[in-house]
Amino acid sequence: MSTSPGSGARLGSAFAVVAMLCVQLGLAASIGLIDRLGTGGTAWLRLAWAGLLLAVLVRPPLRQFTRQGLLTCALLGVVTAGLTFLFMAAVARIPLGTASALEFLGPLGVAVARGRGPARLWALVAAAGVLLLTEPWHGGADPVGVGFALAAAACWAGYIVLTQKVGDEATGLRGLAVSMPVAGLTATVVVALTDAPAVLGALDAQLLLIGLGLAVLLPVVPFSLEMVALRRLTAAAFGTLMALEPAIALVIGLVALHQVPGRSAVVGIGLVVAAGVGAERSGVREHGIRRSARRSRSSPVLRATLSPWILRRRSRGRGGASRGDAPGRGLRWSSATALPGRRGCGGPSPRR
Repeated sequence: MSTSPGSGARLGSAFAVVAMLCVQLGLAASIGLIDRLGTGGTAWLRLAWAGLLLAVLVRPPLRQFTRQGLLTCALLGVVTAGLTFLFMAAVARIPLGTASALEFLGPLGVAVARGRGPARLWALVAAAGVLLLTEPWHGGADPVGVGFALAAAACWAGYIVLTQKVGDEATGLRGLAVSMPVAGLTATVVVALTDAPAVLGALDAQLLLIGLGLAVLLPVVPFSLEMVALRRLTAAAFGTLMALEPAIALVIGLVALHQVPGRSAVVGIGLVVAAGVGAERSGVREHGIRRSARRSRSSPVLRATLSPWILRRRSRGRGGASRGDAPGRGLRWSSATALPGRRGCGGPSPRR
């Protein structure tokens, strides 16, 4: 039974929102482990499980990668690990909503840098939001936590650029199934060199199972939902929805972590969300199938998550989809810009 375009779009929007909820719930649950494992141990546990799950479930054909492709995947894994460690260090010091909004400056910065005209003006709106979030005149926000969040934003920007390069060579989850095990190995090395006795001393069977559950909640489930959502939504619509994630993080922080934001923080997050939506919408300036694919790569939030996927359209006749395409849609999946889920790990998103 076929569905109407309107119902398909609504279903796609619902999947995208649920994916963002999974990312933020996974992050909130991870915060609860910091007291037992520390920020490094918590990041390591999630990354190690996520890398193992993706390697086993996807089993990427390494022989089909070029040497440059493998090196790019490895670098992406290192950046993913850095993003996750930095974001966990940030949320240990500042509220989840504030950290997510500051981290969102990474993909927003990429979108603004690649945009033209009005798109770049949204950087001023985002800057105003950051000032309200951090309130430097009051010294309210922990400067170390803010620094970690901004460093995570820089990693997320790098994650987007690298994911695009990986997407040129590997379709579907194959690139991610190479980069995430590298992220897990990188996290293992970092913990081994810095805090191995404390982490291994606190680790038990219960924490291992919790880590497995967190890896499923973030990134496996969000990635799957985002892939389904992208089959039903345009890249612009999906990117606009993803710009709402800092607001969702604020709500999750309030409900799950009892982090009550001040008025300035609420307004600041609102400005960052508005900047993300505005940069996304003002970036839609070209038409046509090939130009639409190029425009999709400029989306600030086709991330994460983790959730790094876009729907690349190809011109076709009436013959329909070819082998490897989505059934009956004449569409081909390709990893491109990071979404972030998440935020990773992401998100997140492999990120985070």
